[in-house]
Amino acid sequence: MERSGGIRKRQGFKGQKLIVLPKKITTEFLTRDPVTRQIYITDIGYYPKAAFHYVERPAGIGQHIIIYCMEGSGWIVIDGKRIELGASRIVTIPANTAHRYGANEKDPWTIYWFHFKGEIAAFVVELIMRRAAITYDENRIKLFEEIYANLEKGYGQDNLRYVNMIFYHFLSSLLYEEKFSHTDNRAADDIIARTIEQMQRKIHTVAGLKAFAGFANLSVSHFSAVFKEKTGYAPVEYFNHLKIQKACQYLLLTTMTVKEIAVELGIDDQYYFSRMFSRLMGYSPIEYRKRNRSTR
Repeated sequence: MERSGGIRKRQGFKGQKLIVLPKKITTEFLTRDPVTRQIYITDIGYYPKAAFHYVERPAGIGQHIIIYCMEGSGWIVIDGKRIELGASRIVTIPANTAHRYGANEKDPWTIYWFHFKGEIAAFVVELIMRRAAITYDENRIKLFEEIYANLEKGYGQDNLRYVNMIFYHFLSSLLYEEKFSHTDNRAADDIIARTIEQMQRKIHTVAGLKAFAGFANLSVSHFSAVFKEKTGYAPVEYFNHLKIQKACQYLLLTTMTVKEIAVELGIDDQYYFSRMFSRLMGYSPIEYRKRNRSTR
């Protein structure tokens, strides 16, 4: 057993916060509303210095769980695998998964936690579980506080949509921490992010794969593999997407001809440019200009 003494407690800690949404609210609104049914909170809580905190669920529960340890430490066993959870760490427990967890007796954790469900919740949990350790960020705690404060105001439909849209932001802060943290140094260390910035600077040129791999100081094969893993696209394909994005701006905001736009983007063959544009946008450049200008 992971606990050697003391009184085990599921809850009841000084300064704790806890809200469990009524089942009626979940079944009659959260699971039906187009905004909330994708992902919605069912329970939310904050346990400060939760001495003797212990929970055991041999069959799991029907909601996914996020436990965000702000300070102190504890442990979690998920499907028989033990995880030590220290300060500024997070763990996600998928729904219907056997688990138990507890606070460290000598240095009990302070945790923020959510239970949540929804049509895409399992997919989001899978994405979060692929991430490495997530660092503490006070802005993430502010999101928790905003959600909690508004849930205390009741279960009006607009309020429920609002808090669950904030929860989306909270989840995105876990998935894409480098964007959420606004840490310039972290962005500077990300070679793929810097390469994309280089692509934006070279948008009017014919820079290719070899040039971008050289900028990243990686071999072409390694750069291509890393870039696709990070973005989901091959480097040249991504670069072309940026070119088409810029082309859309030219088509809507200037009177430049298709040929002029192609040349401006470093593409000498306007017919090649038109085919590339049509393949990505679904319309030729001229049709795109006509359709979108008429609706603005």
